[in-house]
Amino acid sequence: MIVGVPTEVKDDEYRVAILPVGVEELVRAGHRVLVQRGAGLGSGIPDEEYTLNGAELCDDATEVFATAELILKVKEPLPREWPLLRPGQVVFTYFHFAADRALTEAVIASGVTAVAYETLRDERGRLPLLTPMSEVAGRMSIQEGAKYLERPQLGRGILLGGVPGVAPARILILGGGVVGSNAAKVAAGFGAHVSLLDVNMDRLRYLDDVMPQNVDTLYSDRHTIREELRLADLVIGSVLIPGARAPQLIEPNDLPTMKPGAVMVDVAIDQGGCFATSRPTTHSEPTFVVDSIVHYCVTNMPGAVGRTSTYALCNVTLPWALEIANRGIAAAARDLPPIARAVNVHAGAVTNRAVADTFDLPFDDRFAA
Repeated sequence: MIVGVPTEVKDDEYRVAILPVGVEELVRAGHRVLVQRGAGLGSGIPDEEYTLNGAELCDDATEVFATAELILKVKEPLPREWPLLRPGQVVFTYFHFAADRALTEAVIASGVTAVAYETLRDERGRLPLLTPMSEVAGRMSIQEGAKYLERPQLGRGILLGGVPGVAPARILILGGGVVGSNAAKVAAGFGAHVSLLDVNMDRLRYLDDVMPQNVDTLYSDRHTIREELRLADLVIGSVLIPGARAPQLIEPNDLPTMKPGAVMVDVAIDQGGCFATSRPTTHSEPTFVVDSIVHYCVTNMPGAVGRTSTYALCNVTLPWALEIANRGIAAAARDLPPIARAVNVHAGAVTNRAVADTFDLPFDDRFAA
């Protein structure tokens, strides 16, 4: 199979979808690998490392898309890439369709098979291709929140850990999954007072056992959220429903009850966001203010730490990319249920129920697993 890796074009996106070792493994398996010149530079990987391991360099994305049967990316195709997609091609990347109807319709019209990292789910219900980026985003959410709590950034002027004689910041984390638990560990390490909310009592019991003493685990309901919002200096939104739009847990009329200059970091923004007042932002313009509350809603947070994120992502995506390249998408989806679950769109049909339900589109169950 011919595998293509274009340069990412999303603003301030420094990741790349393959490492030199991934090129070597694909070439050893009998495949051709095309890499766009400069694709790895944002992650500190020069073109020479790819060519030394068997990659063929292409001057532009048009050549990559026109030749490759399997496209490996990090982020969803942007509008300028949509015309490059072609029927029968397989695109393996993060799509987050439920947050973007225009993207969904463009991919349906293109005739490609869209295999989404974020819905590849194993037999234990885990999301192995989402987990490493959730770990990065969870840890980043605290350092970004700390930055925007500074007064020059329009925050409250709060130091997360306080100092002797001055209370530490109060941090509210909505969702106790991978993002939330990583955020809580980092926040606790700073010495902040952390409230970690979830609706799964088994998960809360586990978190209560493993978290430091300055992390309180609380059942998430509207009353608890409102009470904690009044006290919070920093709020982290980390709620995920795989493939579907994130539930909005903070409403516009909640904001006036919060402390002016408090910061909200919406890590769920890739899936539409879990704050009603959220809208996508970029690393170059990461924040906006609503009712004196600073909102940070960057859609590709891990892209800012490209070196760490690329290695963490490619460690888990390569085995699945090899399966698709070796078997072809039809056989891979037939034989491997996690890949079947990752197929969101195929030949003009929506094959992920959550995406179909989000946009009231027909659901094709050929890849149901």
